[in-house]
Amino acid sequence: MVYYAQFEPAEEGGFVITFPHPEGATQGENEADGMEMAADFLLCAMSIHIRNGDPLRDPKVYKGKRYRPVHLPALAAIKVELYRAFQASGVRKAELARRMGIPKTNVDQLFDLKFKTSLTLMEAAFPAIGKRLEVAVHDRAA
Repeated sequence: MVYYAQFEPAEEGGFVITFPHPEGATQGENEADGMEMAADFLLCAMSIHIRNGDPLRDPKVYKGKRYRPVHLPALAAIKVELYRAFQASGVRKAELARRMGIPKTNVDQLFDLKFKTSLTLMEAAFPAIGKRLEVAVHDRAA
């Protein structure tokens, strides 16, 4: 899952990093630090949207030499996709818990981007809302 951020050199040095979606900005001392700060911002912003029950829009591709792709960590990306599918399904949390055979209190952990949920549990959540999880590996871009 990739979101694009615009990296602009700051007058005092470093970079100002702006996300068109989710809207927000951060900064970094250099490009590598900026990328790390952008990934942290993205994780926090998505967590807030999920915690608030907001719908999540699909990431858009932005072109131009100032835009950089920012990737969510793999488990967080799976959780975001699960959250999107859950929202679209109309299933309530209590029903999801019943279908998965887990306590209702554990359902929120499925959507908590910082909680280390097992891949086995994540994999079991998708069929409970009529979906299937697939994993893909791609060559690293140069």
